[in-house]
Formats: sequence, C-alpha cells, structure tokens
Amino acid sequence: MMSLEVMKKIKSGAVVRVWEKTKDGDKERLSRFEGLVLARKHGSEPGATFTVRATVAGVGMEKVFPIHSPKIDKVEIISSPKKVSRSKIYYIRDLSKKQTRQKLGSSQEQKAATAKDKEVEKTTA
Repeated sequence: MMSLEVMKKIKSGAVVRVWEKTKDGDKERLSRFEGLVLARKHGSEPGATFTVRATVAGVGMEKVFPIHSPKIDKVEIISSPKKVSRSKIYYIRDLSKKQTRQKLGSSQEQKAATAKDKEVEKTTA
C-alpha cells in the first residue's frame, strides 16, 4: 500500500521509479520501470491509475499502474513539477526528449540556472 504522501506527488510531469513484483516461473522478483507520468486518473478511488512513459531501447513504452495494486512494491518520486500546463500530457508522445525538457522545464536545468546565477552574483560582488 502506498503512503498518502507519495500518492499526492504522483501527478502529470513527475518522473517516477515504480518497483513492481513479477513472477518468473515459480520465483517472484522486483522489476523497475522509470519514466514520466503522463496522466493520473480517478483520484484515489479503488480504480485509480497513473500512466508512466519511458523510452526503452529507443522505443517509447507506456504502462498503466493501478494505484491500489498489491503488485506495486514501492514508488519513488525522482522529481515532481511545481506546475504543468495540462492535467493529461499526452502530447509528450509526439515530442523528442529535448522538446519534452523544454516544454516541462526540467528540474536539472533549473538547478543549473540557479547555480549559474549564484556564480554571477559572487563575481560581481
């Protein structure tokens, strides 16, 4: 069961790592799926889901995860956006990685920009 804190952070534009239990014959193992959340549907009701998109070996791949599934071991939030222009960002499917970063404003770029601003302030002071 996911904590409420994690459930609130799973929203469009967030980058998440989902650990799910998979069966290989008689063994059970954890498999990881990391990607961008495109949509969150049906709030926190029993049928609630979230869609995650990742590029695996150059091919776009999407998985829909039920929030209350016992198959999900844990969800790690890698980055969560402050604001996204839409609640369902399906238009990301047609964009390249560079265009996606420009549209969503990657948190890495924001960190680099603030670090650069601090360096400029030090040199001018």
